[in-house]
Amino acid sequence: MSGVRQVELHHGAATDIGRVRTANEDAYLSAPPVFVVADGMGGHDAGDVASRIVVEEFSRLCVTEYDAKVGAATVAATLREVQERIGRFDAEQRANGASSSFSAGTTAVVALLVDSDDGPRWLLASVGDSRIYRFTDGVLEQVSVDHSVVQEMLDAGEISEAAAAVHPSRNVITRALGGSSLPGGVSGEADYFLLPLAAAERLLLCSDGVSGMLSDEQIRALLARHEDPRDAAEQVVAAAVEAGGRDNATAVVVDVVGLAHTDSYDSEAQRVSLEQKLGALP
Repeated sequence: MSGVRQVELHHGAATDIGRVRTANEDAYLSAPPVFVVADGMGGHDAGDVASRIVVEEFSRLCVTEYDAKVGAATVAATLREVQERIGRFDAEQRANGASSSFSAGTTAVVALLVDSDDGPRWLLASVGDSRIYRFTDGVLEQVSVDHSVVQEMLDAGEISEAAAAVHPSRNVITRALGGSSLPGGVSGEADYFLLPLAAAERLLLCSDGVSGMLSDEQIRALLARHEDPRDAAEQVVAAAVEAGGRDNATAVVVDVVGLAHTDSYDSEAQRVSLEQKLGALP
């Protein structure tokens, strides 16, 4: 991890129960070289346990050596372990008298520093509708793609952005870790993205309690206004709560310090398969 170790990161995180929920089912990890936001599925079984499992498994990467050249394989293996642990937890609960349909579930977004032939880069992964944004030169761009019914409708041109914001199915997700008893089932497959560090001077990982309450322009203005990532994370969450706080709100903000703008990045970044990513990171 020699190249990764040379990268200086500043970071901050914040979370809030919001104004409606009775418990905070979000969990986060902000510990270089790995950053995570997990949003336990509210209204389902033990979402807080599922999100905590995500953080616990990724925390292992902070205290053990991992090969930064095979970051995608590391993330994929960690996500598989999350799935298996949630499955074991579900089985234990059912064996102890819980409903036969008991099923914990969570979304997850992950940012991990990895090495490539061109030097350190961000490997990003997402499952569900928590989001990863990049903020560079005053421009905010969503990197992850929501795994949701409404996003599929948007992609198909069936509804507008304005209609999506108030659609009754806007919180129905199509991928999650766990959540096997959801109607129709869900996939736990992650999307992966590889970004040059200079293309993402600042990253924001957040739960939909943030993105569902604030517009992209509001998020952009907050990130532009607060230079310290700790302040930025706190103010993003505070604004989401002030806007109504209909869900738990969590934000992790990470800044790459001392970058020279030597890498280019195609802003039309596409999702790539794990097989492609493993090929890119031998």
